[in-house]
Amino acid sequence: MAGVIRWTGHEAGLLRKAMRKTGKAFAELVGVNQRQIPRWEGRGETLELSLVNQAALDTVLAQADRDVQQRFAALLTERAAAEHDERAEELLRRDARTSKHPVDGKLMTLVAEGIFLSGADNRSVWLDSFLIDIYPTTNEDYRKFIAATRHRPPRHWPGGRFPANLATHPVVWVTWNDASAYAHWAGKALPTARQWEKAARGSKGRIYPWGTEPTAAKCNVAETGIDMTTPVARYQSGVSPYGAFDMCGNVWEWCSTEETPGSGRYELKGSAFTSPFERSTPSLRNAANASMLDNDTGFRCVSPA
Repeated sequence: MAGVIRWTGHEAGLLRKAMRKTGKAFAELVGVNQRQIPRWEGRGETLELSLVNQAALDTVLAQADRDVQQRFAALLTERAAAEHDERAEELLRRDARTSKHPVDGKLMTLVAEGIFLSGADNRSVWLDSFLIDIYPTTNEDYRKFIAATRHRPPRHWPGGRFPANLATHPVVWVTWNDASAYAHWAGKALPTARQWEKAARGSKGRIYPWGTEPTAAKCNVAETGIDMTTPVARYQSGVSPYGAFDMCGNVWEWCSTEETPGSGRYELKGSAFTSPFERSTPSLRNAANASMLDNDTGFRCVSPA
């Protein structure tokens, strides 16, 4: 994972928690007096550590195993992911725009009809109203589909069952055909690329779901260092104007739009935890063969309003 730019008592405390060490054991690892650790953590972000201690923490982090590094990255971004303003609070409320789908039980939000600014050139495009899943399809959602249809489970489910800690993570290792089969079972459809983009950007041409500021901490992309999927409700600070989550980062999402008619290649939107932040803009175009499957590719669905 990427290193810490500036170690304060706050980051040191998060690393100790990620390593699940006592203050004494952590002090021995870093090479400081054990009385230093509660002082560091008590001062938090107001205490910038000495260059010697910063270098020692760099070494400890670099030598930690992958699970520790992932936990540290998740803790490091937790506050930024959870922060949200009044706009997000309003969008997260269950109001008249939010409904629960009768088949798969997923919450959906209304995207009203009208013009929106689409693509890198912000061209005006009219779309009829539609409902879109607030969250990407999770492993738990996909389990219901498999139970009902006996469809093939994803390859990362040992023995045909998803790991319990991934229940609320987006399902991955699904092809476009798998995603389409789920949508058909649920009485939904995969979104067109333009539907997906409008749900992510809103109607007025924002660059990202949250606005124009390029803030990587609002989504799960390569720069966060988590290096795996995260729960779909985690990034409240990255919610779109319509209240949709994970429209940047976490997993690429299949759309129903072909790259060119008859090509068998379908557009993907949203970027993923494996991709740099610069590829997370909802206007960006990406595509893959319908048979492609990977650990960073999932989907969500739409239905008529």
